[in-house]
Amino acid sequence: QVQLVESGGGLVQPGGSLRLSCAASGFTFSSYAMRWYRQAPGKERELVAFINTVGSFTNYVDSVKGRFTISRDNARNTVYLQMSSLKSEDTAVYYCNAYHPLYGDNYWGQGTQVTVSS
Repeated sequence: QVQLVESGGGLVQPGGSLRLSCAASGFTFSSYAMRWYRQAPGKERELVAFINTVGSFTNYVDSVKGRFTISRDNARNTVYLQMSSLKSEDTAVYYCNAYHPLYGDNYWGQGTQVTVSS
């Protein structure tokens, strides 16, 4: 019943931009903080961006600060990750995650591939 479906990944040249979307269903989206993670080949999964339930607070891993922006639209049950000035180091599978601040629930999407290459 719970679904998180990422979209928007693809191949982009260094310096380019990409916008990821994550459409949520099957749970009360507005009660969950949302996070974007990524995992590159041979590396551990890392937290990229966080946004609280109402979108009033965000934070980012240092390597993407100033380049990535997380946002959410609770009316559309969707969280976004706008990525700009992309680098080869950003190449990874990007995962959407929903986290309930009180109950500790964790829901995961299937991931979308982002490849930054010339």
